[in-house]
Amino acid sequence: MPGRRGTLAASLKFASLWSGSRLTCWGTLMSRSKTMSGAKGRFNRRSRRTVRGALIAVLVIGHVAILGWEGYGDSATWDEVGHFAAGLEHWRHGTFRVNAVNPPLVHLVALAPVAIARPDLDPMTYAVSQSAGSRPEFTMGQMLAADIGPAYFTFLTYARWMCIPFSLIGAFVCYRWSMERFGADSGLLALAMWCISPSILAYGHLITSDMGATALGVTAAYVFRRWLHSPSIGRAAASGAVLGLAELTKTTWIILFGVWPILWLAYRLLADNRQGRPSWPREAGQIAFMLILALWTINLGYGFEGSFKRLDEYRFVSSALRGAKSDRATAEPALFGNRFARSPLRRIRVPLPENYVLGIDSQKLDFERRMPSYLRGEWRDDGWWYYYLYALLIKEPLGTWALLLAAIGVVLWRASRYEVRLGEDLLLIVPAAAVLALVSSQTGFNHHVRYVMPCLPFVFIFMSRLGRSFTTGRRLTAVLVCIAFGASAVSSLAVVPHSMSYFNALAGGPYNGSRCLGNSNADWGQDLLYLKTWYDRHPKARPLYLAYDMPLIDPHMLGIEWRTPPVSAISSQSQFRQSGESGPRPGWYVISVNSLHDRSHDYDYLKGIKPVDWIGYTLPVYHLTAHDVSEIRLKLGLQPLKAAAK
Repeated sequence: MPGRRGTLAASLKFASLWSGSRLTCWGTLMSRSKTMSGAKGRFNRRSRRTVRGALIAVLVIGHVAILGWEGYGDSATWDEVGHFAAGLEHWRHGTFRVNAVNPPLVHLVALAPVAIARPDLDPMTYAVSQSAGSRPEFTMGQMLAADIGPAYFTFLTYARWMCIPFSLIGAFVCYRWSMERFGADSGLLALAMWCISPSILAYGHLITSDMGATALGVTAAYVFRRWLHSPSIGRAAASGAVLGLAELTKTTWIILFGVWPILWLAYRLLADNRQGRPSWPREAGQIAFMLILALWTINLGYGFEGSFKRLDEYRFVSSALRGAKSDRATAEPALFGNRFARSPLRRIRVPLPENYVLGIDSQKLDFERRMPSYLRGEWRDDGWWYYYLYALLIKEPLGTWALLLAAIGVVLWRASRYEVRLGEDLLLIVPAAAVLALVSSQTGFNHHVRYVMPCLPFVFIFMSRLGRSFTTGRRLTAVLVCIAFGASAVSSLAVVPHSMSYFNALAGGPYNGSRCLGNSNADWGQDLLYLKTWYDRHPKARPLYLAYDMPLIDPHMLGIEWRTPPVSAISSQSQFRQSGESGPRPGWYVISVNSLHDRSHDYDYLKGIKPVDWIGYTLPVYHLTAHDVSEIRLKLGLQPLKAAAK
């Protein structure tokens, strides 16, 4: 027995030592495994940051390259001719009457190199009417272009390249806002959506105010958001200064003077109070300070030209501001007036520059004139309330719309997983909705989807919450996001360097988009330089009949010899109806898509004929032989060509 007990005790001791050693070894292995796992995790995080940084570099460099390419290749567009003259006026004289409709910041930035390189250029040397309500910038710009000659396009390229930093500012803010709100992957998605958007690419290289307003508008909103997170006098000052800069790009952002106080109240009422109760009087004072500083910045941008003028001293041209008072002698509405001249408000000193106020007045007059508008083959002398919604539907890629719908879906049904906070989301939804509502309410005419372009960065940030699917490991959602974004990227980049002519598949693509929308949405005169290249490569294309929808730049300036095409028998140009000169002639025709769908029906005889070539997406080329002309004239019931010629 003692022997057995000793043996048993020895056996138990050995078992305990063996199991203890096994546990010790297992613990060592586990600790080593955790160390290796931690090292692997750190390696993966570094790897993800490296890949993310490389993707950011590719997106930004590619974006700048495309903007530079399109800025070089596109010829002058309609409004750029006026902006060119206005910028030179600002630099030469420090005045802001020319192109008062658009505040001066983008002009000043764009025309700086031209003002330095050509000190002899001065738009004010031309005798052009500058009365209230007139738009002298277009006539001055046309004269400047004619005097400069072909070098005009080189100067225009330099001016456009000066504006590319505005797009980079917008890209940076989209990335930062989204990253701070949803995470690094979402920031990358917001940046990518900005960089490949056809609307951003279309107007990001022009010297118009649209990109400046889009970029600085979202920047002002971002700085305001940072103030909401941590109110201080320094952040209030930054918010006011950036708001003032945004106002110096486009008067559309004047709505923020009313939107920001409302957003402040809503944000504070919806807050969870984790940072303590807000100091209402102190924050209200800072809100007032930032708005006053924004007004000061606007006046500083205009050099305080005409600032604090009495309200009754203005001469307005829009009926909204001049009133409906008629001239007693003629019973016609007065050309100028002031509805406030006898009101109790007449002695108020307007805290804005004179030309900032007159610019709003002139823009209002443009809408009151009820200009012809085009939508899906229909012409009206006013507009449609849904015009801009429809325009966005067909001017942004379908993949982008899919991402927006998916983002709305996760907000409604997966709120806890995608960082849904009502106060934060209102900072994105309200400014975008306010711009869209303001622009859509002006139905005097509908011409340009670029008017609602300032909505886009807010939409990109809102939809970027889908990037959390990568962070949280939701593979199916991540795959769908990649597919939708890839479809948008391919669709947009396929039309480069002609992004202004982009239309998605709902409109039939860029070759058919002009059937849905006109003006700058399809053809703003941007393909003249490409026409010059085509013209030089096709010496047999003579005579060349050209209908180029941008009369401010003469194609002869580039050495293009052209004739005005004969108009159709049903043309609104009545002088041709009875002269026997209507209908086609043999030759080569280049007819811009805006001219082809114009309400005057000048070139209806070309409808239904397949172009032999395209210059960009705005200039279809037709070659009509004598046989083709005879058949067309026979179908239209016109006289044979020889008989018509006698």
